[in-house]
Amino acid sequence: MSLPDLFAGQEATWPPAATQRVGPWCIREGQGGGKRVSAATAIAPLTDADIAQAETAMAALDQDALFMVRPGDEALDGLLALRGYRIVDPVMILAAPVAPLAATPPPPVTAFTVAAPLAILHEVWAENGIGPARLAVMDRVKGPKTALLARQNDRAAGAGFAAIHGTRCFVHALSVSPAHRRQGAAVNMMRAAAGWAQDHDAETLVVLVTEDNGAARALYASLGFANVGSYHYRTNAPQGR
Repeated sequence: MSLPDLFAGQEATWPPAATQRVGPWCIREGQGGGKRVSAATAIAPLTDADIAQAETAMAALDQDALFMVRPGDEALDGLLALRGYRIVDPVMILAAPVAPLAATPPPPVTAFTVAAPLAILHEVWAENGIGPARLAVMDRVKGPKTALLARQNDRAAGAGFAAIHGTRCFVHALSVSPAHRRQGAAVNMMRAAAGWAQDHDAETLVVLVTEDNGAARALYASLGFANVGSYHYRTNAPQGR
């Protein structure tokens, strides 16, 4: 599985508000939508002197200096380390074939795909720290996309978002309300996503999970997902930001 294709799919299905080329950098304007849409990435060979150029560009957007370090960026990783940038949020890229998951649909009335996020989905996302800035990311996605809704005990229990790039369906912002966790809502939403993805000719499901999220990693492993890549961020922002 091509890592460049995966990163392209990640960006297409969870896009920044804007990007600009600054020297050897892609600078992203995230507008508060999180690290993935705000981090700078190297797109050409660079030197230590080029880092200040990226810092200046991010400061002009009122964003903390934040770099996404991908496989092949070892030189950049070393330069940032020497400048005191610390690693934050190592991420695993997990993938699974669509067909086996789609073969077992969720039980009736437990999970749905909806063309536009409903107000109740916004409430579930808000419970899990996913607010308007990340909802704006979903709105920016072009191409096939859907919201995911899980129900348990006649109540909304979970929310998610899925979008397709090429033959891959990326699932983002999968969230379950605290009162409904460990009762199958996440599994039901992933099976619903797989059925929707199959209907749109996608062959692979992809999710992004931080390495320290043991519960999510266990969930995806149980559904047949395998680690196909990784990346991390480096920042010099104060701890907690």
